[in-house]
Amino acid sequence: MILCWAAKGGSGTTVIAAALALLAAQQHATTLVDLAGDSAVALGHAEPAGPGVLDWMTSPTAGAEALARLAVEVGPNLHLLPRGQGEPPPGRWADLAAALQHLPGVVIDAGTGEPVAALHDAATQSLLVTRPCFLALRRAVQLSIKPTGIVLVDEPGRALRARDVEHALAAPVVAEVLIDPAVARAVDAGLLASRLPRALVQQLRNAA
Repeated sequence: MILCWAAKGGSGTTVIAAALALLAAQQHATTLVDLAGDSAVALGHAEPAGPGVLDWMTSPTAGAEALARLAVEVGPNLHLLPRGQGEPPPGRWADLAAALQHLPGVVIDAGTGEPVAALHDAATQSLLVTRPCFLALRRAVQLSIKPTGIVLVDEPGRALRARDVEHALAAPVVAEVLIDPAVARAVDAGLLASRLPRALVQQLRNAA
């Protein structure tokens, strides 16, 4: 289970999570869990109209099989668990973490902010997606949850380097993703799933 999250908005978490899921789906069945609400659109699909993860969590009796039934196919070997609606009780996060263990190849887009501890603890990789930005790093350092790895979305002109980010967060940079207009064009055109940019694939191989 790979958990993707960001300390500050605009870091590219949804695109990174979607790309990691697409890469994993080239090898085996994969489930992309959308807790941020944008994964379907990033993959070029309409937002699923049915219930999602948050709806499942509002039911105290729903189990892993019921959660699996909410997944919709969005590509070869790839299913999406949509976010859905509702305000889940805090105690159900541990149930969700347990239920996700029964699904294949889980990648979670947890969005912005400190991820839920139950998901972080259950994940084999907890990846902070960040730019080499002082404000983003300052916010990440203040969080109680610490990543197991960092996906660094690099952009020209920044003073901070990968080693600075690793030192600040005490975690390794597992992938450096360069800002690439081809990625933005693919997302805007709804073609990320069918035309995943080659450079992005190469840069994320070590994190997949």
